[in-house]
Amino acid sequence: METTDKLAALRAELKVQNIDGFIVPRADEYQGEFVAPYAERLKWITGFTGSGGVAAILMDKACALTDGRYLIQIAQQVDQKHFETGDMISEPIEEWLRANASADAVIGYDPWLHTPYQVEKWQMSGLSFKALDSNPIDAVWQNQPVRPEGDIEIFPESIAGESFHQKKKRIANKIAEKGAGACILTLPDSISWLLNVRGRDIDYIPSLLSYAVVYADNTKPITLVVSPDRLTQPLIDHFSGGVSCIAPEHIDRIFDDLERSGETAPVMMDFARSPIWFKDALEAKGFEIKDAIDPCIAPKARKTASETAALKQAHIVDAAAMCKFLYWLEAEVENGRPVTELSASKKLQEFRAQHSAYQGDSFPSIAGFAEHGAIVHYRATEQSNIPIEKGNLFLLDSGAQYWGEGFAGTTDITRTIAIGTPDDEMRRRFTQVLKGHIAVANAKFPVGTKGVQIDALARAPLWADNVDFAHGTGHGVGCYLAVHEEAASISPRGREAFEQGMLISNEPGYYKEGAFGIRTENLVLVVGEKGVCDGTGREMMGFETISFAPIDKDAIEADMLSHEEKEWLNSYHRQVYDIVSPLLDEPHQKWLQDKTAEIK
Repeated sequence: METTDKLAALRAELKVQNIDGFIVPRADEYQGEFVAPYAERLKWITGFTGSGGVAAILMDKACALTDGRYLIQIAQQVDQKHFETGDMISEPIEEWLRANASADAVIGYDPWLHTPYQVEKWQMSGLSFKALDSNPIDAVWQNQPVRPEGDIEIFPESIAGESFHQKKKRIANKIAEKGAGACILTLPDSISWLLNVRGRDIDYIPSLLSYAVVYADNTKPITLVVSPDRLTQPLIDHFSGGVSCIAPEHIDRIFDDLERSGETAPVMMDFARSPIWFKDALEAKGFEIKDAIDPCIAPKARKTASETAALKQAHIVDAAAMCKFLYWLEAEVENGRPVTELSASKKLQEFRAQHSAYQGDSFPSIAGFAEHGAIVHYRATEQSNIPIEKGNLFLLDSGAQYWGEGFAGTTDITRTIAIGTPDDEMRRRFTQVLKGHIAVANAKFPVGTKGVQIDALARAPLWADNVDFAHGTGHGVGCYLAVHEEAASISPRGREAFEQGMLISNEPGYYKEGAFGIRTENLVLVVGEKGVCDGTGREMMGFETISFAPIDKDAIEADMLSHEEKEWLNSYHRQVYDIVSPLLDEPHQKWLQDKTAEIK
């Protein structure tokens, strides 16, 4: 179906459901970043493929909005004859609706795809919103893919560092501390972490798409919403009575279980991350509800010693693949052999797949050459794919999931490579980004420091030249789970304090629309034992970099680096060589030796 036909069919369905408009988020029932094909409703109706966005369809007009990462992309992908495009941060969807819908319009939404906070925010606009029993897009989407049910695998305690039953008790205690009798969990990575399992329901994140009810009384089993036939005997043995199961089609029975349990304390749920369907259903049943953050988010972010060791090994394996790829890319370009954005991404995937522990990518690679590098979360397609040729910069942001041979981990690394000789502006911006990256990597800070404080360090070299970048400097990363994990982050919105064991990205950038993009990213662990702050007595913390691949010296303006910054770069490159070279053959070792040679 063409866009015109899709909109016509959808608008006819809106009339059937007696509503005047419909909101289409880029979300599934689990509020995940990556969604299964059946849940790509925003992509189906608009053509936009970014991981953050929302559309509103009225009877005579429509819009498709996103955030700063994808503003260039959405303008290129969406047919602007049918959709206005814009920034959902500066103009939220409810403001667009208030400006474009009639005062008496009724706007429908799918209660499985929106959180209570989102709906509450809309309602402040003064418009009328209605939760629908069925999604109108599902009614008109011909050949919509089926919902996935992949294998559920036991994640070993030897890597997790804590048993399922230990985690269950810990989370039960957290629920009791909040004064609640039970908690509804809706984030798949939280549930997978808690149960010490991993799933294959969606690409990129090895989590189990499910819901769970955890009780403050630890003697009660967790209620897991998943098809019973997916629980193999090894899983049943793993849970050893700590989990009971309800099929998704009978999800209403979780409320029967809550009533039978005799709980009089409130039921806890996360209004910022859970479908409003649960809140509506609990209220209809007369339960008292307590809004509280998902109790798994914070402990999941603090990696155990076992997880840390496993993650470090995964990053070493990934580093070898990255170095092999960079060697290959340089040789291909120098020898005049054709390389494109897509072929480069595929080749890196092939190098990673050479290791038996490789399970897949942790997100779709961002391989942007020249002007495509300025699109922060660019995705090369057959239509947009361009050759990588001398005379510009190639930005490659990629990652992988590893599990096997006694280790597991999630990687995310970005390198910007000069193809040929970069011009003065490219070198200046590359070096400013590198200075910001080094400032974060070298940061020492007292316990209690938040991401917003560290974020300024990454931007300062760019701010000094009146430029900036429109994304956060760093996000949390899971252990063989979500590549974008909640808890602390390095960004203007980073209000959570860093804690030891958190894995965070360090990725400042610069983007010149229509010309080139730059980003340098490593993952860093939050570590302690950095001394005590004289004057406050607070313990000092810092970051340990665990990603290892050479940073392109050809793109650096060495005179812009201080002595201390050169020391950091040379020390980092010595680490890269010492750690990665034993995994490479002699030609690759010689190449790496040159790429990591000291900068003067």
